[in-house]
Amino acid sequence: MDPVCDVLIIGGGIAGLSLASELAERRGSGAGIALAETEPALAHHTSGRSAEQLIPSYGPAPVRELTGATVARLLDPRPAPSRPLAWPSRMVLVGTEERLRAEAAPGTEPLSRAELVELCPELACSPADVVEAGSLDSTSVRTDAAALVAWHHDRAAAAGARLLTGAPVTAAEPDGAGWRVAAGAHRLRARQVVVAAGAWADAVAALFGAAPLGLRPLRRTAALVRLAKPLAPDHPMVVAADHGWYYRRAGDGALVSPSEAVPSEPCDAQPVLEDVEDLLGRLNTVTSLGATGIERAWTGLRTESPDGVPVCGTDPAVPGLVWLAGQSGYGFQTSTAMARAAADVLLDGAVGPWCSPETAAALDPARFRADPPTVRARREPPRGAGASAPGS
Repeated sequence: MDPVCDVLIIGGGIAGLSLASELAERRGSGAGIALAETEPALAHHTSGRSAEQLIPSYGPAPVRELTGATVARLLDPRPAPSRPLAWPSRMVLVGTEERLRAEAAPGTEPLSRAELVELCPELACSPADVVEAGSLDSTSVRTDAAALVAWHHDRAAAAGARLLTGAPVTAAEPDGAGWRVAAGAHRLRARQVVVAAGAWADAVAALFGAAPLGLRPLRRTAALVRLAKPLAPDHPMVVAADHGWYYRRAGDGALVSPSEAVPSEPCDAQPVLEDVEDLLGRLNTVTSLGATGIERAWTGLRTESPDGVPVCGTDPAVPGLVWLAGQSGYGFQTSTAMARAAADVLLDGAVGPWCSPETAAALDPARFRADPPTVRARREPPRGAGASAPGS
């Protein structure tokens, strides 16, 4: 007989792993929890390509609330991991006065150009009409993405959760008490299913009869580059208020990004080196960083919902199917709180009172269904979708 699980999580990125970890802790055991990941390793796609900065002032109000809850948990994790998951690391937003006003968020401190240059001397050469001032977020933190992934993995695995790799979900059919699911060589029976498949979430959910939410994968590139002079160890991350670039210290060099958001098909995204080379030219125009070359570049897909807010909740037309998707560029910085919200939905039927009613409503996938359609489960993957479920 096919093994039965209470919850099947599809996707082994930070979203799916953090939920497996949260559920294992809440239930006191991972028994009955299974996670299916297409790739041979967990966190293979976007979750393995994080900029590793959690910024509480970044994003719309629901994202900022979820980020605050995530940061608080990661600064004081229980049980304590073998190495820190997060630590304070300031961020400054820079640009014109007008743009900074448009991007203003609670908890930030305005900086004059003189104050900004004192904090970030490399901006002294910036044209005054490009970098007029700044905004400091002292609540921002740096995270160790690999340590966080390993912490969630170890907590889930130690509690007995089944973490299946090389297990793409390719078919599902209802059986009256849930679904029978084909995941690679595995055949499972699941009472509840969580779609945490990143760029593939809409296609995977279709296997269970859910209509698409309209999630959009967007390409974003980052690179490690050499600098003429290393930045100070406590140098803040610097982000352009017009979303045109960012950089932060990385050893003797810097991690940089053109912050592009180019629509893409779900795929194992690869960097466009011309984008990074163009970015170096721009950075060397507005700063004295002296970026001299690319050591390594990578690209991930930020999967965005139609309104830019992540999705967490039961599908309005498919009971027992829970969405955990659309984290866009907020994946790591909201992951712990999003996992808590998804666990609430699975165990209690709704997000708990720790989260404001406004944010809970903003996450609900029903917001995209003015008239929820009646749908039937499909047994075969949609043509062209690949039906893979890599993590985000």
